[in-house]
Amino acid sequence: MSFSIRRLYRGDTSWDFLGVSRRVLTGSIVAVLICVAALIIQGLNLGIEFEGGGVWEAPASEEVTTDEIQKTASNVGMTDARVQRITGGEDIFRIRGELPVGATAESIGSALAETAQVDPESVSARTVSPSFGDEVAGKARRALVVFFILIALYLTLRFEWKMALGALVAVAHDIALTVGIYSIFQFEISPATVVAFLTIMGYSLYDTIVVFDRVKDNERSLSLKTRMTYSDLANVSLNQVIMRSVNTTITSVLPVVSLLVVGSLIMGASSLQEFAIALLIGLVVGSYSSIFVAMPLVSSLKGREPHWAEQERNAELLSESNSIENAATALAADRYDRSAPPRPRKKGRKR
Repeated sequence: MSFSIRRLYRGDTSWDFLGVSRRVLTGSIVAVLICVAALIIQGLNLGIEFEGGGVWEAPASEEVTTDEIQKTASNVGMTDARVQRITGGEDIFRIRGELPVGATAESIGSALAETAQVDPESVSARTVSPSFGDEVAGKARRALVVFFILIALYLTLRFEWKMALGALVAVAHDIALTVGIYSIFQFEISPATVVAFLTIMGYSLYDTIVVFDRVKDNERSLSLKTRMTYSDLANVSLNQVIMRSVNTTITSVLPVVSLLVVGSLIMGASSLQEFAIALLIGLVVGSYSSIFVAMPLVSSLKGREPHWAEQERNAELLSESNSIENAATALAADRYDRSAPPRPRKKGRKR
């Protein structure tokens, strides 16, 4: 199996994606199980928009430590407060916890400003009631359910239910890995993160639909006499669209990386970090799942249909090597339109 960049861009490669996917899926299953275990054991680090409470941010200096800020938070009644020192741009202390009974955000901000040795006006505060957090969490869950229902209906009508199932499994795989990584590293989940999760699902589906559309187009081009298994058809289609998926992923990841590096690490915009990390993980995982999760599942389901099962049995009885090169050649021959009349030759001038 020779390789060249030119053949890769033309879709003339003959990589056995489905053969590789059987080994790769084992790693995906292990990764998903680890992420699910992290969700059960550690849970998610939900932002105040979901849990309620307050967040205070104060300028940080080298003379003040997080332990001193933690002690001050405990003294004002926030015994469960979480204190972080955020670097990048201007260093700040971020204090998050439930607002004590009888206390106000301003009084707590003043106590924190005194410990941080800064002016109280420089301490920002925002509080969210628990009922509002429950409302936001409920809307996020409903948006996820509606998204899955609409996508399942669209893909079933546009393609078939087997492809709809494969696409939804791939999206669930992407969300499980992304949310699991947030649970393992305890990244904070905010409304911006939820938006990123929805964006991930849209991108993953886009990549999967590109693959499914090429498979359906190639399937329609096959003649009844062509002896080709569905796995060969899927492999040929994947080889034809692999560079499109790679190029789309690269052009999508580069702006997200710049957003993460410049916006979060250099400028210190923590809200950009929450959004960019989810997008970065989801873009990479989404490209992987459209090739190694969605298509292998569809191929397995389609292979059980009577027509494709008979093609598989005939190939085994005839001892044919169902190579991807032969499948691509047969597909190209079936695409050739013999009904088109030949172009007339140009007549030369008479002397």
